Amino acid sequence: MAVDLNVAATEVAKGASSLVHVDPIILFAGIGLVALAIFLIFFLKRVIVNSILGLVTFLILYFFGIKLPFLATFVVTLLFGMAGIGTMLILYFFGLVP
Repeated sequence: MAVDLNVAATEVAKGASSLVHVDPIILFAGIGLVALAIFLIFFLKRVIVNSILGLVTFLILYFFGIKLPFLATFVVTLLFGMAGIGTMLILYFFGLVP
């Protein structure tokens, strides 16, 4: 009446492995994406907030009639945030940006 637990565990493992047909690369990609999201949220939070504030500032300037070149200002604002908008305004003031 003794049950060999080692054999029972082997049968369970075989049954479970036959149910799962997933490539482990998908698992590693998922773990990598979660780690990247955590990195972006915790370490780049200030950069993201600065970029969003720069875009809001760009929209406010556009609303008040200061028409900077759209594509150049948009790219600089995404990269450098409010400092990029300030630089574009200084360049616009001195006539270096049309």
